[in-house]
Amino acid sequence: MKIAVLMGGVSAEREVSLSSGLAITAALRERGHEVYAVDTARGFIAPEHEKELLPEGVHAAPPDPIHARLSPTVIPGLEQVRGADISFLALHGGIGEDGTIQALFELSGLPYTGSGPLGSAIAMDKDVSKRLLRDAEIPTLPWRVVRAPEYRYDRETIEELVGLPCIVKPSRQGSSVGLRIVHDAGELENAIQQASEFDTEVMIEKYVKGRELTVGILDGQALPPVEIRPKKGIYDYESKYTAGMTEYLCPAPIDGELTAEVQAFALRAFKVLKLRGYARIDFILAQEQLFCLEANTLPGMTATSLLPKGAAAAGITFPDLCERIAAR
Repeated sequence: MKIAVLMGGVSAEREVSLSSGLAITAALRERGHEVYAVDTARGFIAPEHEKELLPEGVHAAPPDPIHARLSPTVIPGLEQVRGADISFLALHGGIGEDGTIQALFELSGLPYTGSGPLGSAIAMDKDVSKRLLRDAEIPTLPWRVVRAPEYRYDRETIEELVGLPCIVKPSRQGSSVGLRIVHDAGELENAIQQASEFDTEVMIEKYVKGRELTVGILDGQALPPVEIRPKKGIYDYESKYTAGMTEYLCPAPIDGELTAEVQAFALRAFKVLKLRGYARIDFILAQEQLFCLEANTLPGMTATSLLPKGAAAAGITFPDLCERIAAR
């Protein structure tokens, strides 16, 4: 197959996306496919220049913004994309994961991996997705959203309905960018201001201490759960992308009944949010109660990322996983 791997872009998750894209590119080439690396901010990257995309690896903080050389509207018309049998989307955050690129490809009649425009947009918007999860009786933590330009909130309402401590984060971001735990109401304003640098909507969500679990979905099947144990107590950007700061256990050391329950919730969330192909659904287990946190429609795809860990526990190698997704 001829496969264009789309990566990079200009979101706060650019470097993570480049890591995913380059890993996918290598895995698919290992299987004999003709693969083109495409940075959606800059265009086709010749094989001899691919290693220059991440000369020092992923940093422990979101990268500084870059200016795109390309408009998103021209991406479907790139020779390497137009001539491919399929485009493998390895984009994270921003227009890569919010349904925009997916809509452009739909309008252009080009095949691509992952969820469609609607499912992508729903899952990216944490407020909308949590409303759908709640209506589908999938447990999720209490929350409120404050919006630009004023980001107004009532402290008493937040304390009563959400409580303290709470999590403050951009409503439409990934990789825990802009996330902060707030222990005192006096910290709320500053936390909201920081999160607002990444989005015009900021979510204030109840914080519970518990075990973090994630379940990958592939071709309608739930993969073995993975348990995430960040050493600093919160799975933020630094914990995710700094070597040695998080321990991963796969399959998660939970009993069969709980495994079946979290997998069933993950599959229900996948359907309710109108996702397709593959995704990853995140949970927290607190006081023997599962709560669904969010869905990732284009999860990390390096050989050590969470979805590939779940796939490996099911006997699916990383090249096999990439090839199955590309076959869609």
